Amino acid sequence: MVITSINRHDSKLIDAGYEAHRMNKNKTVLYSPLTMLILLAVAMQLSHQTWHTLVNNFTVSELGFSGREIGIVGSVREIPGFLAFGAILLVLFMREQYLAYVSLLMLAAGTAMTGLFPSEYGFYITTIIMSLGFHYFETMNQSLSLQWLPKDEAAYGLGKIVAAGSFASLAAYGLIYLTWSLLGLPYWQIYLIAGVLTAALLIFVMIKYPLFPQHVEQHKKLLMRQRYWLYYALTFMGGARRQIFIVFAGFMMVEKFGYSVGAITTLFLINHLFNMFFAPKIGKLIRHIGERSALTLEYIGLIVIFSTYAFVENATLAAVLYVADHAFFAMAIAIKTYFQKIADPKDIAPTAGVAFSINHIAAVSLPVMLGYVWLQNPSLVFLIGAGFAFISLILARLVPRHPEPGFEHIGLAPKAKAAE
Repeated sequence: MVITSINRHDSKLIDAGYEAHRMNKNKTVLYSPLTMLILLAVAMQLSHQTWHTLVNNFTVSELGFSGREIGIVGSVREIPGFLAFGAILLVLFMREQYLAYVSLLMLAAGTAMTGLFPSEYGFYITTIIMSLGFHYFETMNQSLSLQWLPKDEAAYGLGKIVAAGSFASLAAYGLIYLTWSLLGLPYWQIYLIAGVLTAALLIFVMIKYPLFPQHVEQHKKLLMRQRYWLYYALTFMGGARRQIFIVFAGFMMVEKFGYSVGAITTLFLINHLFNMFFAPKIGKLIRHIGERSALTLEYIGLIVIFSTYAFVENATLAAVLYVADHAFFAMAIAIKTYFQKIADPKDIAPTAGVAFSINHIAAVSLPVMLGYVWLQNPSLVFLIGAGFAFISLILARLVPRHPEPGFEHIGLAPKAKAAE
């Protein structure tokens, strides 16, 4: 019998080796592309959620806006989204990661300046600056996410990014509560603080994180491929129905039910608590049941919610609908992962820009038109939203159970797969 003994010195060396391995693994996770994307999402939400949470109360109480001006703000805010395809021209001169940084800095600047120009046109100008940064950042963020995250983990990774953004939103609401409710600061100071915090976190990321490689060189030109038509259609309809929620659901809570800054912030708080805890689980669910089933579930729910919005007269029920509506937003991850599965890897960056522009065709035109509809019949605005959700449901049923290049939608699928 041979007995092998390990002395105390050898044991310490082994323990040190395990500890070094653990630290290296943790360091790899800490400085991974996913972690950087999470930090950038946090920085973005600090400014964007502060702007979004206060906008209805700020414009009504400080600027005296009605539904007409709110509709104009909605359209002005989405013009940069419609022009998101311009990001592809900019990546001719800079890396996508650099463009994401520049865009986030513009978002921070636009937010910081929002309250400094308390007039109708001053607000429109700062809104464009804020929105330009937000939409170009989101374009680059989507492109980099789909390039850097593996296909089998993309839904879960995107869910973690959504959850981190929701955590940042909670921080923004905490900021609003502290500065508005406790300290009584005016709007302009709250916007300024949010913009500075975003810029500070961005600087931290730029210092600590390297330039990550792009394993596939992206096309540096605008392109639209016929085989992506279902992705384009789902993206367009998503932009249309989302604008109704963003512009008019929140405005209804303030105008019709008299919700204060604190009440609106509480609703947003509930929304983002849900996303923080459940968005990664929704990502896992999408991976398990597939994009078609996830989108079907989302659109059926939205039909019910928008139809009920149209006739709600109870403030509590309206709040429940508002939270339920927002809860379905995380399901939109399925549209992104569907595209990732059918796309040529070289198409991801240019298609991200084109998709954002398509998403905002409706976003630019609808708020102004529906603003006038709102003045005549607010219920009709939400019934139109239910109609959009129904069209989206029809489109969702064309998504294959297992999408892939050459099998982008059921309509033109090979006979062997059409039964899916």
